[in-house]
Amino acid sequence: MPVDAYTCPEIAEREWNEFFGKMPQLIGLSGRLPENGSFFAVDDFGVPVLATRGKDGVFRAFLNICRHRAVRLVSEEAGRASKFTCPFHAWTYSNEGDLIAVPQEKDFGAVDKPCMGLTPLPAEERHGMLWVHPQPDGVLDLESHLGPVLDEVSDHGYQDLVYIGQSVIEKNLNWKLANDTFGETYHFSRLHKDTLANIFVGDHLAYEELGLHHRFVFAVSAINALRDKPESEWGLAGYTNLLYYIFPNVQFAHGAGFSSLVKMYPIPGNPGRSLTRIDHYSSAENIAAVRAAEAQGSELLSSENAYSTEQFQKVPTGLSALTEIFESTVAQEDYLMGEQQQKNAESGAVKELLFGHNEAPLHHYHNTFRKVLGMPPLERVR
Repeated sequence: MPVDAYTCPEIAEREWNEFFGKMPQLIGLSGRLPENGSFFAVDDFGVPVLATRGKDGVFRAFLNICRHRAVRLVSEEAGRASKFTCPFHAWTYSNEGDLIAVPQEKDFGAVDKPCMGLTPLPAEERHGMLWVHPQPDGVLDLESHLGPVLDEVSDHGYQDLVYIGQSVIEKNLNWKLANDTFGETYHFSRLHKDTLANIFVGDHLAYEELGLHHRFVFAVSAINALRDKPESEWGLAGYTNLLYYIFPNVQFAHGAGFSSLVKMYPIPGNPGRSLTRIDHYSSAENIAAVRAAEAQGSELLSSENAYSTEQFQKVPTGLSALTEIFESTVAQEDYLMGEQQQKNAESGAVKELLFGHNEAPLHHYHNTFRKVLGMPPLERVR
């Protein structure tokens, strides 16, 4: 794997334009817009996006830009509002994008309000996922983009998950190095011997390619308890974690009662820096169980016992446990390794990396992005 994929400004610019400027973007799950009037703003892939749910319950997306003088319309990250007022001259829009008020219009000049609403972006809510195309004239074809993933996730119940919070990590590593973190379990018992290795089984995964995307499943330590049970009682729930990679930059992790949507973005103009935004979601049942545990003072997975083999996925999972795992494992261990890789790649002393047979998701991920950019595939070492 040539390290220029992590350092080359020209490659980084092509990625930014092709992957983030021309491809559909998964900006969240339905739980980010839990009720009519909900909104949130996104500004991670070069286009400021305002996502709303109107009084009719429909998800819409717009450029978060006032049509008057191109000021950012909404500065809040999220909230609930029936209308949005520009801070510059107070042009006001409904949460369905219509221009509804222009101060002193008789002095400004007549404004054709139906033609001056917020600029809509192609948007679709499908199977509990919120998709946006970054270009107003773009084509949002989820069947083509997602392929077999679309049918596979149709019955996962994403539309019922509740948004409970967010983690943000910004580090000195290329966005693909951030993504590489989620491409194998070979490092679990080594790098994460004091953290993740307590709750997950490393060196084993069930992996399948799904077009541009892939899926793999790896075991929770509790799976060992199934050895003493008949196969008729075996199941995935509570004993495994499911991870979908959605091209180009999303890792979607699922556990018992919770999910984390991990989105990795380049920082334009700097191949050696990236931002990772993690949206945390929970089932309503898990939230109710967490509240009951807090009220009763009973067992709860939190930041203090997030890596407890005895309690992980056996007791209700609180938000602090999820944020602790992403902070102490991903930020402080995985991304620390990534920052060292980035620094050494930038030094010019390293020309290439090796991916092993047991790191198959990395083969697929890097060969896929290279193919989309018209680059040669990785060279197989014989």
